[in-house]
Amino acid sequence: MRREKITIGSFVHVYNRGNRKQEIIRQSKDRWHFLEMLYYFNTNSSTGRPFRDLKKTEMERSNLSKQGRNPFVWPGIWPSRKPIVKIMAFCLMPNHYHLLLSPRVEKGIPQFMKKLNAGYAKYFNKKYERVGALFQGRYKQIIVTDDTHFLHMPFYIHFNPLDLSHPEWRENNISDPRKALEFLKSYKWSSHLDYLVIKNFSSILNKKILMEIFESNKDYEKLVENYLKDIQIDKEVVLE
Repeated sequence: MRREKITIGSFVHVYNRGNRKQEIIRQSKDRWHFLEMLYYFNTNSSTGRPFRDLKKTEMERSNLSKQGRNPFVWPGIWPSRKPIVKIMAFCLMPNHYHLLLSPRVEKGIPQFMKKLNAGYAKYFNKKYERVGALFQGRYKQIIVTDDTHFLHMPFYIHFNPLDLSHPEWRENNISDPRKALEFLKSYKWSSHLDYLVIKNFSSILNKKILMEIFESNKDYEKLVENYLKDIQIDKEVVLE
């Protein structure tokens, strides 16, 4: 199937899940590696450098563990690089992921996604001594076509973790919105906390465009509350 052309500056919702709905995350270490790849593969450079950097990071974590310190701390300083996409929102779930991207260079999204999917699959298969496809085919993409769709996407992406605690959110029928909001704040593996200005994975993100819309973290938080009460789910992006 021919894909619709994406131009520099387009906004695109990208997602994929594990082959046959299998988990793509088994341990916390897997989550960290996936998010590190979001950073390292967002460049025109070859894939070799990121793998060397990830190996170095793994050695550093091993040393921290031996010292009795927390090995899973997001670095404050990363190697400089020239991003090929803007990552405006993300969410990593046990068997799938969602990204809101905008290309900064021609063919930036396919370059980035090829490295991300292949790189993570290589890491996962080697670690768990498995062979075969990790993901369910090529990643899926939906080009954002209007302002309403664009404003909807970060909330949809950030609400995905509610599948784990409040699955009724997809029917717009949450019985306890307060607990749902608390759960979202406790879920570390998305960009939601960064938009609340709770330091999480800000080095991955380009928040400028969305923050121009939200204006402040307080406004974003209020919008989250409002959307949670009256969100309309785009059925074509629900991963059954």
